[in-house]
Amino acid sequence: MEQLTSIVKDINSILWGPWCLIPVLVGAGIFFTFKLKFVQIIYFTKAFKHVFGNISFSGEKAGQHGMTSFQSLATAIAAQVGTGNLAGVATAMTLGGPGAIFWMWIAAFFGMATIFAEAILAQLYRTKDKQGHVTGGPAYYISKGLNNKPLASIFAFLIIIALGFVGNMVQANSITTAFRSAFSVPNWVSGFILIMLAGFIFVGGVRRIASFAEKMVPIMASIYVLGAIYIMCINYDMLPTALWQIIYGAFNPEAATGGVIGATIKEAIRYGVARGLFSNEAGMGSTPHAHAIARVQHPAQQGLAAIIGLFIDTFVVLNATAIVILVTSSLDGSTTGIELAQKAFIIGMGNAGAGFVAVCLFFAAFTTIIGWYFFAKQNVNYLFGYRSINIFNVLVLCFLLAGAFLKVDLVWELADMFNGLMVIPNIIAVIALYKLVIKALSDYSDNFLQGKRPMFPESSRLTNRFANLQQSARAHYNKPRAKHKKKASTSEPNDTQNK
Repeated sequence: MEQLTSIVKDINSILWGPWCLIPVLVGAGIFFTFKLKFVQIIYFTKAFKHVFGNISFSGEKAGQHGMTSFQSLATAIAAQVGTGNLAGVATAMTLGGPGAIFWMWIAAFFGMATIFAEAILAQLYRTKDKQGHVTGGPAYYISKGLNNKPLASIFAFLIIIALGFVGNMVQANSITTAFRSAFSVPNWVSGFILIMLAGFIFVGGVRRIASFAEKMVPIMASIYVLGAIYIMCINYDMLPTALWQIIYGAFNPEAATGGVIGATIKEAIRYGVARGLFSNEAGMGSTPHAHAIARVQHPAQQGLAAIIGLFIDTFVVLNATAIVILVTSSLDGSTTGIELAQKAFIIGMGNAGAGFVAVCLFFAAFTTIIGWYFFAKQNVNYLFGYRSINIFNVLVLCFLLAGAFLKVDLVWELADMFNGLMVIPNIIAVIALYKLVIKALSDYSDNFLQGKRPMFPESSRLTNRFANLQQSARAHYNKPRAKHKKKASTSEPNDTQNK
C-alpha cells in the first residue's frame, strides 16, 4: 500500500508540478482572456445582473427539460465550494506562505475566461438522452465537436472515478473528521446520516438536486462569509498587515511571515496556482455538466453565469478563509488543512469556532458531493445508458460510507491524480473549439444585445441542433464526388432529340 501511495504521489508531483497542468491551465486561461478580449472584465457587470437580477430561491422546477440559469449556477458552485475552500487554502498557505493567495487570484482571474468557454461549448453541444432528458458536458463536445468518441469515453470514465467515487470519499472523510473533532460524534453516526441524506437527494433526480442547490448554496456561502466578516471586523487593525503579507509574500514568502514559513517564490506559485485551480475547477471539465442544461436565451449568458460562479468560489469564499487565518495570526508553519481553519475560527470566535467550521464544512462538502454525483451521473448515462444509474447510485453511497470510516492517504492522492488526468482531454477540446466560443460571444455582443436576430438561438432550440448541423456538414464534405467524364453523357443527345 505504501509503495502504491508513493507511486501515485510521484505521478501527482508531475501532473500538478510546474511543467504540466499548471502551465497548461494557466496558459489556456491567458489564451482565452486575450482571444475573448478580457470578457471577465468587460462583461462582469452584465454577468452580475444576469445572475442576480431575477434571483429566486423557489424558481421554476427543474426536470427533463433542464434547469434555470440560476439553478445550474448554484449546482456548479455547489461542486466548486467544498473542502478546497476551507482545507485546501489552508494547506496552500502552510506550504507556500500567504503569497500563495495572490497566485490563486491570478489563476482565478485567467480561469474565468476558460470557464466561460467551457460553459458556452456545453450549451452548444447539449443534447437529449433516450429518455428525453437534457444532458451535456465535455464528453458531448469532445465526441460531437472533435468527432472523437474514444477521447470522450476516456474523459467520461476518468470523471466517474475522480468525482463520483474517489472524490466523494474525500469529501465524506472531511465531514466525519470535522464532526468528530468538534462534537465528538463517532464516524459511523455521521457516516450513516450522510448517506441517508445523500440517498434521499439522489433518488429525487435532477429536480431535487436543483431545488437543493438553489436554496442551500446561497445560505451556506452567506453564513460562512458573514462569520468570516465578523472575525475581520473585530480584528480590523490586522487587515492591512494581512493584505501586505499576501502581496509581499507572493514575491518574498519567507520575509512576509518572519521566517515562520520557509517557502520560496516557486513554492508560493506552485501551491497557490495548483490549489486555486483545484478549487475553482476552471478547465477541469466538471462544471460544464451543470451549465449544459441551463435554460437561457443565448449560450453566452450561461458563460457569464460561469464567470460569477468562479468569482464567488475564489474571490469571496476562499478569500474569507485566507483573511481569517491571517488576521488571527494562526499561520504557524506546522498546523495545516482543516485544523488550521478551525484554529483560526476558534481564535476569532472562541470555542464556538470549531463547531462553526465543522457545520460550514459539512454543508460545503455535502453540496460538493451532490454536485459531483450529478456530474458523474451524466457520464454514466453517456457510457452505459440510463438503466445503469441505479447501480451507480448504490456504488456512490458505498464509497461515501467507506470514506466516512477510512482516511487513507492513497485515496487523497488518487483523487488528485484522477482530477488531473481528466483535465487533459477536456482542455484539448476546449482549445480546439475556441473559434466557436469567439463566434458565440461576437453574436451575443453584435446581435443579441442589439436586439437583432442572433445566430445562436435559445437553449430549447439549440438542443441537438448544433451537433446535427456540424455532422451534416462533415458528411457533405467527406462525401466522394462523382468523376466528370470528358465525353458528353448519353442524356444530352436524347435531350436534343426531344426538343
